[in-house]
Amino acid sequence: MRAMATDPVPSATLLTALRDELMRHAPFAQMPPAQVERLLGAAREAYYAPDEIVLGPESGPVDELLVIRSGRVTGRRGVAEADGALHYEAGDLFPVGAALGGRAVTATYRADGDLFCLLLPAQRVHEVAADCPPLAEFLNSRVAQLLELSRRALQGGVAARALEQQSLEAPLAGLVRQAPFSVGPDTPLSEALGAMHERRIGSVLVAEADGTPLGILTRHDVLGRVTLPQRPLSTPIREVMSTPLHLLRGSDSAQDAALLMSRHGIRHVPVTDGTRLLGMVSERDLFALQRLSIQQTSGALQRAPDLATLRALAADIRQLARNLLGQGVQARQLTELISRLNDRLTERLVELTARRLGLDLRRACWLAFGSEGRGEQTIATDQDNGLVLADDTSASERAAWLALGDEVNQGLADCGYPLCAGGIMAGRPACCLDQAEWAARFTDWMEHGAPEDLLAASIFFDLRPLAGEAALAAPLRSLVTREAARLPRFQHQLALNALARRPPLNWRGALEGRKLDGRECIDLKLQGSAIFVDAARLYALAHGIEATGTRARLDAAAQALGIPAHEGEAWAEAFEILQTLRLRVQLADAAATNLVALESLNDIDRRMLKEALRVARQLQQRLVLDYAR
Repeated sequence: MRAMATDPVPSATLLTALRDELMRHAPFAQMPPAQVERLLGAAREAYYAPDEIVLGPESGPVDELLVIRSGRVTGRRGVAEADGALHYEAGDLFPVGAALGGRAVTATYRADGDLFCLLLPAQRVHEVAADCPPLAEFLNSRVAQLLELSRRALQGGVAARALEQQSLEAPLAGLVRQAPFSVGPDTPLSEALGAMHERRIGSVLVAEADGTPLGILTRHDVLGRVTLPQRPLSTPIREVMSTPLHLLRGSDSAQDAALLMSRHGIRHVPVTDGTRLLGMVSERDLFALQRLSIQQTSGALQRAPDLATLRALAADIRQLARNLLGQGVQARQLTELISRLNDRLTERLVELTARRLGLDLRRACWLAFGSEGRGEQTIATDQDNGLVLADDTSASERAAWLALGDEVNQGLADCGYPLCAGGIMAGRPACCLDQAEWAARFTDWMEHGAPEDLLAASIFFDLRPLAGEAALAAPLRSLVTREAARLPRFQHQLALNALARRPPLNWRGALEGRKLDGRECIDLKLQGSAIFVDAARLYALAHGIEATGTRARLDAAAQALGIPAHEGEAWAEAFEILQTLRLRVQLADAAATNLVALESLNDIDRRMLKEALRVARQLQQRLVLDYAR
């Protein structure tokens, strides 16, 4: 049974004794005595009997933090169960997240034996933390603690899916990468072998005009069936093809294909959906299931001979991202990796297109804008790119570069990177300019820009050179860094733009999504990570910070502003939380969107999201004070 003192204000003698008692424990030991007394001035005492519930979900929103004087508390269920039960002992302060967020706990906390506590009003804790860095740092560390819990839970779930998708249990339909190539039974060997060589494929199907498969000829067959018997190349392929065909369905597994190949000594298996051919699965495809790696994918991108190969490798990039997320790779490293591999793919596509069109890449530079420019691409990413040309580019040469831009844009779309709805693409005249034109455009945005120009600047000013002559892009990057720092009006406008989107939290600090198809949803990009991206860009431009990545910008901005280290770390960790959730949602959803239904989040994810958005709200409050008043 719970009993509390009748007088909520401790006497001077009791206050001193309690202060000395608390200052034996963190964070109170690092706080000035006067600040500890401020907390205790509003404290109450409480007692709980053995096994009595101290707090539970049914207790409602928590408005007080508990400091244990003697005894123990055990928390079970909810986040507490993510890494075993939570145990609190003398000197511990809890529950931080629920009290500061004004919400109920999700775990049930019980007293282990007799329990004596002090109850501190959350409002008073907020007030003291505002002037007391040691206490604020302790409270903000909650974000880092929850992030680690989220990573562990996320790793377990994604790893299981990745293992299933990358194992021999994967369905064959997911391994077929392109439509099957076939020839008629009367096709001469010279024509069939020439097509195999040109297409860089190891087999060719033989089929009737209606698509009915008859047989197969592989490179392995050529030695024994064509070369050694000295068959003339005019021989119809039906005379040397292998029959009968061993077929599998798309729903059969890679394990089924491996067993079939082993049983019959074959290296290729046609895959059908029951009525038509889907494609071919080779022994090499099965081997590739177990050897997909960063180095291999990057090397394959650099050697890719055509768009069809790049299209298949784009799927490998997404699969690799899924595997690495399951292995516990953090969002920062993973988005950098995705961006780097996407860079290699884009570079190769630009090189192949320029070579075919006869264009000299020393005369232009392909630019990445937006998330790719920042090195922060996730799975759901569209195109934001442009071309900067040499200032002496002629009209006819510009037309040729525009043609290259349009062809590369269409090729990237074929690889799974959608065309930009806003038209920010190198194949558009507005995004294919010479160096002087880009410089004039950027300067006009900064000095006289309209609201729509600010939206464009938020994408274009995160530019990075990808392919071609990087020296053409360097002056533009320097111009933006130099000029934005001396234009308060531009900074003010950027701040207003950054404040246009607010974290989806209601007045009580609870998550508040919008209804979509009957489900309450939140856009993790527009309502989450974009808030940090916009704020980081503003601080970077205002302080002459050359970094383009959001994490690096936040770290540098914290130093430039002279804010406590724990506050800057909270910004970076909250951004990491949102990026991690975005990746998980995108990898789990074939549509690869940024929308998450709140009902689909587990307890840890809800906690994480709420904490991250609370930090986003605090960051926007700082923006208001610094630039928007």
